[in-house]
Amino acid sequence: MTANGGGRGDGGRAPAGDPAAGGSFRRALGTFDATMVVVGGIIGAGIFINPYIVAERLPTPGLVLAAWLAGGAVALAGALTFAELGSLFPKAGGHYAYLRDAFHPMVGFLYGWALLLMIEGGAIAAVAIIFAEYTLSALGRVGVAATPLAVTGIVVVAAVNYLGVKPGSHVLNTFVVLKVAAIGVLIAAGLLLPDVDPVFAIVPDEASTGVSGSLWVAFGAALIPVMFSYGGWQNANYVAEEIRDPVRNLPRSLIWGTVIVVTVYGLINYVYLRTLGHGGLAGTLTPAADTARVLFGDGGERLIAVAIAVSTFGFLNLTMLAPTRVYYAMARDGAFFEGVSRLHPRFGSPSAAIVIQSGWAIVLVLTGTYAQLVDYVVFADWIFFGLAGVALFVFRRTHPVEARSERLFRTPLHPLVPGLFVLVSVAIVFSVVRSNPAGSAIGGALLLTGIPVFLIWKGRARR
Repeated sequence: MTANGGGRGDGGRAPAGDPAAGGSFRRALGTFDATMVVVGGIIGAGIFINPYIVAERLPTPGLVLAAWLAGGAVALAGALTFAELGSLFPKAGGHYAYLRDAFHPMVGFLYGWALLLMIEGGAIAAVAIIFAEYTLSALGRVGVAATPLAVTGIVVVAAVNYLGVKPGSHVLNTFVVLKVAAIGVLIAAGLLLPDVDPVFAIVPDEASTGVSGSLWVAFGAALIPVMFSYGGWQNANYVAEEIRDPVRNLPRSLIWGTVIVVTVYGLINYVYLRTLGHGGLAGTLTPAADTARVLFGDGGERLIAVAIAVSTFGFLNLTMLAPTRVYYAMARDGAFFEGVSRLHPRFGSPSAAIVIQSGWAIVLVLTGTYAQLVDYVVFADWIFFGLAGVALFVFRRTHPVEARSERLFRTPLHPLVPGLFVLVSVAIVFSVVRSNPAGSAIGGALLLTGIPVFLIWKGRARR
């Protein structure tokens, strides 16, 4: 498939859910459902843990907040970029389809290969373990082996999404609302905390310690965990063929979902700093639990354990709902197992893709090898984020704005917004390589293993 006929906003061909295409994807998701996909794809366990890393790397509370707001601006630039891409090409697989059509099918395949092997595979296994550990903690079963519950969690979300996009969406919506409500309780209590007068200075004083080199280098290093916590808005693009009126609803969900997350992240980090202080935040591995303990006493830790368990389970559900559509799209192009391109005859779900995704994640949980793959997630993810930003420039040339339908979304302040997104993507990849050259080399090598795999599959498809 190639990108053509951009004036239609669908790449020149009827989407799989269209009866004209003979497909069976069901357009069952509304704007609220798609917005929950965005929020659920971004908010995982990171916001409960990663803020201490940011505080460690920056010398003042003002800079810590600035880093989270800067990350939010980058995430919004990414969402606006993907909003135009998704409006122009509302296809299953989203990100994969943009890279395939803008550059070459191999580029799209390498994204899907990295998604399965590293980005989603490692993330699902790691988050499943976190879910199990915090669930056991909330139940007072500390010390019990987490692996069986982690595997059970993966199996449950796989089964739910096997039954179709609507059951998966209902579960996702429920858990996203619960996780945002739990964070909201923490924010509200922190904002009402009396007798606190924090100083949110931007410029460090002479007594500041713990930062070497320039503030720009430190700020760049702090953005790595920030952007890791913000990643995930692109999940709505994966399910574009299952969104009702995606030309209108997909951009809305991307923008509103990202704005919600930026607001939540800014407020919760303000509460962390207001409650613990800059030194306290930088000195704890469990900022959310420590904040809850200050606000609610000893029972606060159990509240956070429940909140993290809910958040991670919702994220697990999303990983079966959205990224599996990428493998379906790859197979539909003849670049993956042929059976993956067939939807379930009754449920309309990419059932084979769900089985493969969950099976690989379970292998990683049982072998404990997911920890190594997680180290390569940011490296691989932001290479392809940057390429998606470049793809928008390609499509602006091959599908001129003046030739498109008026209904199609256009990224505001083009080329500034997508250009900023591309530059930050390059900077993040450079920072990851600089801080972990060995791990980046291994991640790059794993990515390149997809080249011979792609050539083999395409050769089989031609035969």
